[in-house]
Amino acid sequence: MLTSSMIKEAALSAGADMCGIGPVSRFDGAPDEMNPQFLFPEAKSIIGFVFRIPRGVQRGIEEGTQFFQYPSMSYGGINEIFAPAVLYHVSKVIEDAGYEAFVYRNTGARGVVSDMDGSPGSNLSPEEQIEVIEHAKTAAAHHRNVQFTRPVREGSVAPDLQFQFRLAAVACGLGEIGWSKMLLTGKFGPMQRLAFILTDAQLEYDEMYSGEPLCRKCGACVRECPGGCIPPINSGKAISVNIDGKICEWGDIDMWRCYAFYTHAGRHYNPFVPKEVWDKNESGSFDLMEGVTDIANEQEIIKIYTALQKYFPSWVGYNMAKCGGCIRACVSALEKKGGCLEGRFKNPLRTKKPWRLDR
Repeated sequence: MLTSSMIKEAALSAGADMCGIGPVSRFDGAPDEMNPQFLFPEAKSIIGFVFRIPRGVQRGIEEGTQFFQYPSMSYGGINEIFAPAVLYHVSKVIEDAGYEAFVYRNTGARGVVSDMDGSPGSNLSPEEQIEVIEHAKTAAAHHRNVQFTRPVREGSVAPDLQFQFRLAAVACGLGEIGWSKMLLTGKFGPMQRLAFILTDAQLEYDEMYSGEPLCRKCGACVRECPGGCIPPINSGKAISVNIDGKICEWGDIDMWRCYAFYTHAGRHYNPFVPKEVWDKNESGSFDLMEGVTDIANEQEIIKIYTALQKYFPSWVGYNMAKCGGCIRACVSALEKKGGCLEGRFKNPLRTKKPWRLDR
């Protein structure tokens, strides 16, 4: 007989750091285009896996000395290597017991609803659009464009369905959503990535987190976001979602603006782009990042990418993060007295004033 204990034991032994299980009924009422119940209508359970991000991969960014390890180890490494290996291992345990395992690794922005503004008809990401425009005028991008897909039957949804991983983790009892929209867990704060399995096995379910709030609502993420993408705590700009009676709330982040600053950070937090490039702002490419305009949209992001792509090799298929402001701010805050990461490390992440380029 397959049990939740067997699944969790298999997950942890294969390399996952946490595992939680919830009923798929917790997604009742979710938007069709983001509802995992459409992926596997007979599924009864969703299994969530947490893979920790070593705090040390942020050290080079914290010091301003090494930016490669975060995207290579904690994006590429987890999403492309470590998590799929665990999914494969646990899926065999489930299917050897006679149940089906629908594995779902992090595919990132492949859905028919934009993860930027929620509008239907997903577009290619800005960097992929540039690839098509400049290098593959007659071919599809490496990651296919799903905006032209259609449902295969009446009452279904169009492929490829992408559900909200962080809310799914909440449904599996793994943590809560912080003000910065990051998933927070008691063990790792905002430092983890996720993967899931849907199965038709009826299992024992974890309660959703109900302990002391994991987000301190301290505003550190707001203060340290280089692009001002996260609204102040008391601004009234919040998004609220009800998951089977549990209210999840986070700041209504300007996602297009975040896209720009997360990958390019701006003149004060990007040591890879020469100062004179920012100063010149050729063709107004950096109007958004330089404060000339507050309008953040796909067109502005493409202008930024087109101008800056030559300065950043796309290592391991992932953009090299220059920012990490909200994550590092959150970790630093949660390590202070009363935070869920208090006492986890012998020394704090932040040992000096955060760096900022004077230019």
